[in-house]
Amino acid sequence: MIRKNIELVRRRIAVVCETVGRRPDSVRLLLAAKNVDAAAVRVAVEAGETLIGENRIREYAAKNPALADLNYERHFIGHLQTNKVKDVVRYGVKCVHSLDSLDLMRKLDARFLVEGRSMEVLIQVNTSFESSKFGLNPEQVVSFLKELRHCHALHPKGFMTIGLFDADPEAVRPSYARLRTIRDRAIDEGLVEPDCIELSMGMSGDLEIAVEEGATIVRVGSAIFGPRQISD
Repeated sequence: MIRKNIELVRRRIAVVCETVGRRPDSVRLLLAAKNVDAAAVRVAVEAGETLIGENRIREYAAKNPALADLNYERHFIGHLQTNKVKDVVRYGVKCVHSLDSLDLMRKLDARFLVEGRSMEVLIQVNTSFESSKFGLNPEQVVSFLKELRHCHALHPKGFMTIGLFDADPEAVRPSYARLRTIRDRAIDEGLVEPDCIELSMGMSGDLEIAVEEGATIVRVGSAIFGPRQISD
């Protein structure tokens, strides 16, 4: 079933890309593995998926021993507490999608400098202005990026947002359009390098809207692995 679901999701991406004149390979599919067991992740990776995202550090601890023989790219897509920074290093995370505070920025940078390594990051922005969500307010982005330029181990690759929680997928569109505008402005004003283009946005229920608005990474969990078995 997982393999079939992957095919269906990739077809959804291809259809909307064709509609808006984008190449399907301009959108990366990230499998959100929150509350998904290692066996299911293995099926997905062995089916050819190489981009896996986790929301919690403890899930790396639980799954990594059973997946150590597999070659895939680990992204962290949940809220990262500063006391878990060392674990990002330990578990080989390539990119953190949720950089959203100066404190986290400085602790990540310091840790990776000590390790002699670098880390790709996406800046999380709360483009729906919902108090329940993490992320920078859009008005904070410019000053945040100016501070980020002083970091030596962090490489900003783009931006991330979680769309508006609404039963109507179309209602999420302004959230995604706003993130694209933020990215374009940051590039135009020289606040980030020209390769800082990633837009991580869109999930199972609204990925079409996200791709129409320029998503380069869509984070899909339930449409591939089924409904989560454990609620937050």
